[in-house]
Amino acid sequence: MDHPTPEPRAEHLPIVVIGAGFAGIGLAVKLHAAGFHDFVILERGADLGGTWSANTYPGCACDVPSMLYSYSFAPNPNWSRRYGTQPEILDYLRGVAEKYGVPQHIRYNTEVLDAKWEESVGRWRIRTAQGSLTADVLISAIGPFSEAQIPRLPGSANFTGAQFHSLHWDHEHDLTGERVAVIGTGASAVQFIPEIQPAVGRLTVFQRSAPWIVPRMDWATSPIERTLLRRMPLLGKTIRAAYFTGIEGFGLVGFVDKRFRHPFEALGRWQLRRQVRDAALRRKLTPDYMIGCKRAIFSDAYYPALSQPNVEVETSGIAEVRPRSIVTADGTEHEVDTIIWGTGFGVPPGIFEAIHDTGGRTLAQLYRDRPQSYLGTTVTGFPNFFTTLGPFGAAGNQSAIFMIEAQIRYIVDAVKNMRDNNLRRIEVRPQAQQAFLDEMEQRSRDTVWVTGGCRSYYQTADGHHNAGLYPNWSFEYASRTKRFDSDAYHTEAS
Repeated sequence: MDHPTPEPRAEHLPIVVIGAGFAGIGLAVKLHAAGFHDFVILERGADLGGTWSANTYPGCACDVPSMLYSYSFAPNPNWSRRYGTQPEILDYLRGVAEKYGVPQHIRYNTEVLDAKWEESVGRWRIRTAQGSLTADVLISAIGPFSEAQIPRLPGSANFTGAQFHSLHWDHEHDLTGERVAVIGTGASAVQFIPEIQPAVGRLTVFQRSAPWIVPRMDWATSPIERTLLRRMPLLGKTIRAAYFTGIEGFGLVGFVDKRFRHPFEALGRWQLRRQVRDAALRRKLTPDYMIGCKRAIFSDAYYPALSQPNVEVETSGIAEVRPRSIVTADGTEHEVDTIIWGTGFGVPPGIFEAIHDTGGRTLAQLYRDRPQSYLGTTVTGFPNFFTTLGPFGAAGNQSAIFMIEAQIRYIVDAVKNMRDNNLRRIEVRPQAQQAFLDEMEQRSRDTVWVTGGCRSYYQTADGHHNAGLYPNWSFEYASRTKRFDSDAYHTEAS
């Protein structure tokens, strides 16, 4: 008789981290410091860096000053500009990873396809593109900007010209002299439009709603500045603290009182009047919602690019895409050679579709029903599972790196607690999670994110609730995640 070949025994690891971006690299550094060395980072790409490896579109840069958009434990005095560009940020991450021995833990081209908690053995079973493995602890370090979002427009599949999303920029395609359509005016589009405008023949920007644009005030750093920062580390800490305080102040608009928006809106209107002389174009570019309802964007180059004679801003909705054109709702046909989708990213990230709770539901299903977590790091029904920048773990008024570092401290302290107390299983108590969610709901009710007169990824699908921003000061969040609060968890000893 023929006997079935037994499935090979899956490799077992104490800790598995998904994603080798800012969060994954930071986790590796701090796990090492806490005495954990037997772990892997599963990275679906061929390089580390996360969003800073994936996004390579022209003009890609950070919208938070680099002195703040970097690890507190790895300051970089050598930034060439106030705002780091994509290549420089990626080089920074590579340097930090090499310094702390992170690459030895990374398995590249290893996408997670499925992850389920097996109650009988108290482990996560993880299926990847390179085989299966099991883990005592699973940590998602995937950022929110990892999946391209392309709306389903009638006829878009029949377009015969080139088309690509900003996340998957086609560097082999020459835009010189072409008729180019950019669909979407979010943060990525605001960065790449000024870069491609001088080269294209005709640029049509399809805008659903005008973003708030405020001055970026970027500049190149001088050799003297960089020398001072290298020789005087305290100066760098002082500058970082100043940037932190300034950006933290955006919380006044976000969740304290919408009336604080007026100075920020006045700054945006001043920028628009100063850079756009044409009254008709200025009307198109004037936002019709409160600043902060959507992500405000820092740029000094966007408005001047839109004011050029080879650019048209189209505000009529798209009715259909034809093989070589786009037709708007008013019946106008725009002939197009290339479509660039600047339509943002899918929320939640795709990895949430692969991670299942004890009842078989995925994180994505829970998110669609209503975003939920405890402190943005753990979720009821998902034992021994942690995430960075989970629901209500992201800040609308601070560098993501600050929030990630707070979550890394909490997660590493939790794993240390498991080790030191010989715990085989921890899971946040439903009551603790619900109390946290009730707090988030109560604090979010009158925020500009929900009541600012727009629709954005800051909101749930029905537009009535906060989709996951932390509605309080980021320093308060850092304080409450400083140590693992074991009383909020069910625990089981080995």
